[in-house]
Amino acid sequence: MGLRTQKRRRRENKTDYKARRILLLPGLPRIVVRMTNKHFIVQAVESVEAQDKVIVTITSKDLLKNGWEAKKAGSLKSIPAGYLTGLLMAKRLMANKGKQGTKNKYIMDLGMARTLKGGRVFSVLAGLIEGGLDIPADAKVFPVEARLLGEHAGLKDMVSKVKGGLK
Repeated sequence: MGLRTQKRRRRENKTDYKARRILLLPGLPRIVVRMTNKHFIVQAVESVEAQDKVIVTITSKDLLKNGWEAKKAGSLKSIPAGYLTGLLMAKRLMANKGKQGTKNKYIMDLGMARTLKGGRVFSVLAGLIEGGLDIPADAKVFPVEARLLGEHAGLKDMVSKVKGGLK
């Protein structure tokens, strides 16, 4: 028997098909978090017979409309920006809940991203959970509260202003 040729998306390190199958088994909608060079992209995705349907999409660029200072636009990939993007996504999903009759239970899909304790992708997760979504997670992986609120980067005032506008 010869070696099997890998699927193109696996060769390009874009899709881990084994992990994807495990994520799809429970039948729950997923929260997909992706990081670009400049910002976060967070999507709520439902899968029906392996066909993905995006319910809601939020990017950290949406924070600029909610009080994030334009001169700090370069920090839209920071831990506080991820946290606020998660809160914004939770708020948007809660607003859609009444329209679509969806539930608050989701599974986190981090894709091929590296998962380090206290990392930026977990700041998004912390915002989603604080916003009221039911996502299974261990609180030990979240960044510390001071980093979520931007005390380390001089973003504390702006984070509290944006957070106040979201609630």
